[in-house]
Amino acid sequence: MSNNLKNKSNNQADGKRSLAEYCERFAELNVSSNKQRGTAQYKPILLLSVIDSIAQGFILDNKIAVSEDLIDTFNRYWKLLNSEYEGGLHYPFLHLQSEGFWHITFKPEFNGLQPKTTNKLKQAVDYASLDNELFELIQNPVSRQALVDTLIAVWFSYSKKQIEDVISINNKLQSSKDESNISYSKDSSQEKRFYFKKSILRNAFFRKAVVHVYDYKCAFCKLKVTRSLKQNIVDGAHIKPLAQFYDNRIDNGISFCKNHHWAFDNGLFTIDNEYKIIVSNDFQEESPHSRTIREFHGEAILLPNSTEYLPRVEALQWHRKNVFRNK
Repeated sequence: MSNNLKNKSNNQADGKRSLAEYCERFAELNVSSNKQRGTAQYKPILLLSVIDSIAQGFILDNKIAVSEDLIDTFNRYWKLLNSEYEGGLHYPFLHLQSEGFWHITFKPEFNGLQPKTTNKLKQAVDYASLDNELFELIQNPVSRQALVDTLIAVWFSYSKKQIEDVISINNKLQSSKDESNISYSKDSSQEKRFYFKKSILRNAFFRKAVVHVYDYKCAFCKLKVTRSLKQNIVDGAHIKPLAQFYDNRIDNGISFCKNHHWAFDNGLFTIDNEYKIIVSNDFQEESPHSRTIREFHGEAILLPNSTEYLPRVEALQWHRKNVFRNK
């Protein structure tokens, strides 16, 4: 039996679901749609809002209240994603129960009637909670990214034509004013602030936009492996690190496969102003079945068709000065 099958069997035996199973559930959410307005994205946007709130520390335990923090985050995302439907947290908050991983604890005075406004929802609900294993997965940055990428890939880009909207959304997210003066208070003694520039949504749309403009290929080795537009082997890599600069403009990104993304981030190679590869002498490698990194020295990287998305020279200069390692 393979390791994957063993793990799946073990998860089923102890009642726990794996990351892959939750990604599958996120991809198969029960949502309504019609020909004129398309898919109602209430549930995906609520999940993105909750995940972002957990990632930024606004939700600290597995009791998700109908707080002003969550309402505001949901409304921001709803507005930016340009849904054709009327928004409101009260629409998906109760209906997400049908997916099996979202659980509602009602207030004792709840009368059983469907809340028609967000204020009515606050009066009816004490809190929601996720499956414990899902809550744990969201707290891990790697599994959290997989869950978010699933939501973005499935619910906000269905085809190459529509994925152009992803680029537009990424640009809107990057240019949005960081309203860091909005306060988020957990209680009277502790105040938190929302930093939109740190949101998971911005990072997910950046990665999706970058790999699209590079045609889902690695700019270094030209490798392209896809199962669909939802699954591919490349990453949208930041040239200047996100943690330092919060720069999600597409020209601060390059599409790399997993290996060359790691090598770029660790300074094993860099790129000159003419978009040619410079390989470091400060590492050892063995590659019996494929070309070594050093063999790419002096070659030009793959570039996007549109000049507006070319890697920014200033960003490449920063990488050569601050990340690239050479003897």
